[in-house]
This record gives sequence, structure tokens and C-alpha cells, in this order.
Amino acid sequence: MTSARAFLIVMDSVGIGGAPDADQFFCGDVPDTGANTVGHIARARPLLMPNLDRLGLGAAIDLASGATAPGLGATPQGIWGAATEISPGKDTPSGHWEMAGVPVPWEWHYFPDTTPAFPDEVTRRICELAGTEGILANCHASGTQVIEDFGAEHIRSGWPICYTSVDSVLQIAAHEDHFGLQRLIDLCQGIAPMLHQMKVGRAIARPFIGEKPGEFTRTSNRRDFAIAPPQDTILDIASAAGRVTHAIGKIGDIFSHRGVTHLHKGKSDADLGEHLIRLGKEAEFGSLTFANFVEFDTNYGHRRDVAGYAAQLEWFDGVAGRFLETLGPGDLAIFTADHGNDPSWTGTDHTRERVPVLGHGLGARDIGHVAFSDIGASVMAHLGLPATYRGTSFL
Repeated sequence: MTSARAFLIVMDSVGIGGAPDADQFFCGDVPDTGANTVGHIARARPLLMPNLDRLGLGAAIDLASGATAPGLGATPQGIWGAATEISPGKDTPSGHWEMAGVPVPWEWHYFPDTTPAFPDEVTRRICELAGTEGILANCHASGTQVIEDFGAEHIRSGWPICYTSVDSVLQIAAHEDHFGLQRLIDLCQGIAPMLHQMKVGRAIARPFIGEKPGEFTRTSNRRDFAIAPPQDTILDIASAAGRVTHAIGKIGDIFSHRGVTHLHKGKSDADLGEHLIRLGKEAEFGSLTFANFVEFDTNYGHRRDVAGYAAQLEWFDGVAGRFLETLGPGDLAIFTADHGNDPSWTGTDHTRERVPVLGHGLGARDIGHVAFSDIGASVMAHLGLPATYRGTSFL
């Protein structure tokens, strides 16, 4: 077995603009043309990200979108380029599956922005599984606002709070104590097969605590029940070859826990950062570590918080620096993203963007424009494993 290790690290929503088909994707009525998550944050205030910029972040932004990002101008010392997605979505499963070698072969189903948002058969099934006479919300909503609006009624009635967004998703919020955490998880797991048949990407359990409006808070016990990829991903390939695979954050949920040897979760990205640094020291020879850091997206992108997103980027750069110090000869680390979520843009949706591809371990190399699936193909090539369904190695 090769002694090489591979680490694929996804900075959720850290796009760099320039998607050639951005005009076909929208936030409300506004096309995503011109969205640039990192570029626009850097224009709001220069970014201090020496570790990722040293790999080539500033150069990748320029390549992807022709934009200069204040604070990011280092001469690249790593593998650097920009990846373009072909899957017909700007969501988490689409981006992750494609970089893992499986572009999405279908159109996702999205629930309409109406009230009610869900068809009667879905509502009936939720009520049947929950043992309730109805559901609350049944609309497009913000996850934090919907528990503020319906939390008290949920506690009184016992009905689950069901909502969706511009993503292909059905989310169910319920109180950990009054409704029950395991009951909520069982409910989402039970409704997931019906949703997957409809090509809805995920059912998500969103537990919360608190006793009245102003006190309601979501907890870290979120669970995603995602539709399974239709073909083998890099995790399946590595696992079938007898390699140890580590999934950090929500990677296990995204891939329906297929091909995952060890799952590493946490209450925050800070916890996940410590997992990544520890695995940099401890992960087995020949292993694959696949990580997702979600708070760029959930805490700052959707909430259109430019200052918060900037601070999170700079915090993560420090984590990246500590992690890179743990790597040895033969190790490959690739930092990338799954889509954009420009906090300076209109609305609250993801934005269709190219993403950075920044690599450590093989010296300085300009790889130019690549496909999402080339990322997974390159990881497989580095590990000496069979090629993925799609993609060409850039190593």
C-alpha cells in the first residue's frame, strides 16, 4: 500500500466568481452573473489569509473571474487553479458529489415558494410518521426565523415545524425536549425515502431548545438524510480498496455514509478544525480524509454577513496553517469549495460560481481551469487507486 495520504477539504460556499453559466441561476429574480464570494468580501475589506494565499488563492480568484482581491496577492507556492461545475444545481450535494467523481445526472425537485409549499401526500406522510394531526409553517423560511415564529405554537400543539428553501430540501424543526430529539430524527429518516423518490436532495432534522420566543436556539444535533449518489464516489472506491476513510463534518450525511470508515463530528467548525489537525498527525498511511467546514455558508453566507464571513475566512486560514504543519512527504492536501454564497449579493441563496483548487504537497503548479470531477480524479491518482466515473487528474 502506498504511504501517500490525501486530504480533501471543502470550504463550504467559498466561491471565487466567474461561473460561465451564472446567468442561468438566480437569487430571486436576479441572475448570479457577477457574484464573487471571496472577491467581494476582499473588496469590502482586505483579507489576511497568508496560508491559503501562499498556495494560490489570490491567483485563483484572478483566474476565475479576472478580479483582484485586496490582501490576496502572494506568488503561488502550491497547486492552484479554478474548478467549474457542470451539475444542474448550486447546492451542497451537487458540488460534493461532482468533486467526488459523480456529477448529478438529474434535475433536483424544488418545492414552490407558496403556502402551503408541500404537496398533500408529503404532509399526510409527515403527520402519519409524527403521529400528529397537522404540521406548522409549510412554507419557504429561514431556519432561525421559523422557530422564532412557530416555536411557541409547536410546544403547545406538538406539531412539527416543516419548511423548505431555494435548495432541494425539506427541513423539520422540533424541540429536543418537548417533541424529542430521537423522535425528530426518526421522523426525518422516515420521510426521506418518499422525498428521494421525488428527487428532493435532503430531509434535515433541525432540533432546537428554549421555552419562548427570543430564547429559541438551534442545537448542534442536526441530521441530514441525503439521497445516495447514483454511482461510486471516491469514498466508495477508497473503501473498496481497503483504505481507511475519514469523514469530517457533514461529509457522512452528504454521501449517505457510504464508504466512510470513521466519522468525526463536532458542535462547531472549531471542533472540526481540531479533528483535521489531529488527523494530519494521526491519519493512516494510504488513507483519505474528506472534510467539510459549513459555517461560512450557514452562519454568514445565507445571512449576508460580509464582516462575519471575512472573519471566518481569516480564522480558517489559521487552522489551515496549523494543519499544513502536520503533513509529511508524500501527503497531498487540496482545499476547495462546493459552490458560492456571496454575502454581498441580493437574497439569501447560494450563488453559482467557480471555486478555488489549492493544493499542498507537490510543489508549485498552475493547473488552470479544471472540472469539479478532476479534483476527485486527482485524489485517486495520488492514492494510486482506480479512476473515478468522471474526471482527469491534474497531478
